[in-house]
Amino acid sequence: MPQTRRSVLRHAAALPLAPALIGRARAAAATLKLSSSQANDPRYANGRVYYDTLLKALKANGLDEQIKIQFFPDNQLGQEIDVINSVKLGVIDLMVSGTSISANLVPLVGVYDLGYLFQSFPQQTKALDAGAAKPVEDALLKGANIHLIAWAYNFGARSVLAKQPVNAPADLAGLKIRTLPNPIITECLRLMGAAATPLAFGEIYTALQAGVLDGLEHDPPTILASKFYETTKYYTLTQHNFSPLVTYFSDVTFRRMDPKLRDGFLDAAGKAAIDTRAHGLEVAQEALGVLKDKGVTVIQCDREAFRQRVLPQTDAFVKAHPEAKAIVDTVRATPA
Repeated sequence: MPQTRRSVLRHAAALPLAPALIGRARAAAATLKLSSSQANDPRYANGRVYYDTLLKALKANGLDEQIKIQFFPDNQLGQEIDVINSVKLGVIDLMVSGTSISANLVPLVGVYDLGYLFQSFPQQTKALDAGAAKPVEDALLKGANIHLIAWAYNFGARSVLAKQPVNAPADLAGLKIRTLPNPIITECLRLMGAAATPLAFGEIYTALQAGVLDGLEHDPPTILASKFYETTKYYTLTQHNFSPLVTYFSDVTFRRMDPKLRDGFLDAAGKAAIDTRAHGLEVAQEALGVLKDKGVTVIQCDREAFRQRVLPQTDAFVKAHPEAKAIVDTVRATPA
């Protein structure tokens, strides 16, 4: 075997220069797998929107021929908890999702899931730029071998969609409301008054149909794109979480990519996130109007009553994770 390898190397060295250059160009090219749990909807599903904007950004950077993105929406590569572990291992290169799922790997990420932490999406961006992002980026890379390479918004604040009207915390009592399989989100909904029920995203629709769930908490475009409104007709604007949307990038892939190619890709990923933010702000209100047209009753609730119930969660989280205090302080000091 060693002799054969030496023979191959001698043969390669004797090849003309032009084919060698071609070989290096081919080696620099990359095909990346991008996963999203959401539907393949080009307007209301954040994963598809990010994918489309990423392709445009790669083309603008002159990398559309060297970097190919294979997009897998609608849980095609598995449920989110399995996908994030695959990103950690380098089996899947990229994932577009909220920060909640990665808190299962690195608990500090859960700081962004704390109820009523952010006041709005623009305020969130200011806080992240002011230093609230870096501790989490560093922790996820160190603890899970995953880079957070782009920050966008989920398409609207998370609110409660239920099969009966919810105007105040007492109305949530006993209702099985789906949450992400994440202890912070689950505890937030429990404090709000619900029987919080963790469940994978891909199982929500059938659980609503079967009566296993009484509702869920999510943003308006996701509810629209996934057709949850077909079985659940009351949407209460609790707006308990302005959840970041992030692009997860495997460190295995990061290290494997040619640095020049990688730098251009990272630049494109950041530009795509900025465009996705603008799109998200636009379609959040639009989707709310479409939901009304489809028979969903939108309820303006007593948000302050919910917020007061959830406030102790932040103090408890900081006590358990002292490194979160600087993040929380930065967010609270950031003007709306």
